[in-house]
Amino acid sequence: MVHNNRFFTVVEIAERLGVNSDKVLGWIRSGELTGINTSTDKAGRPRWRIPESSFGEFLIDRQSRAVANDRPVGRRKTMKTRFD
Repeated sequence: MVHNNRFFTVVEIAERLGVNSDKVLGWIRSGELTGINTSTDKAGRPRWRIPESSFGEFLIDRQSRAVANDRPVGRRKTMKTRFD
């Protein structure tokens, strides 16, 4: 088994996906994306690092959910009104 020790910052992930860093932090908080807090000050601001393997799993999961939700969208039904 090969272990890759590459880590990404929140900003790097955001740039790769074309989203705001707050979105990436939300994924970490919700548990969708695994991040490691490398901050030495437990009471201070967290310093998140995302392992490359976790980022890959996240992308696969998001892609599979997108494919599962890829269904044709029906036309919206409109209400017909009569004006007499």
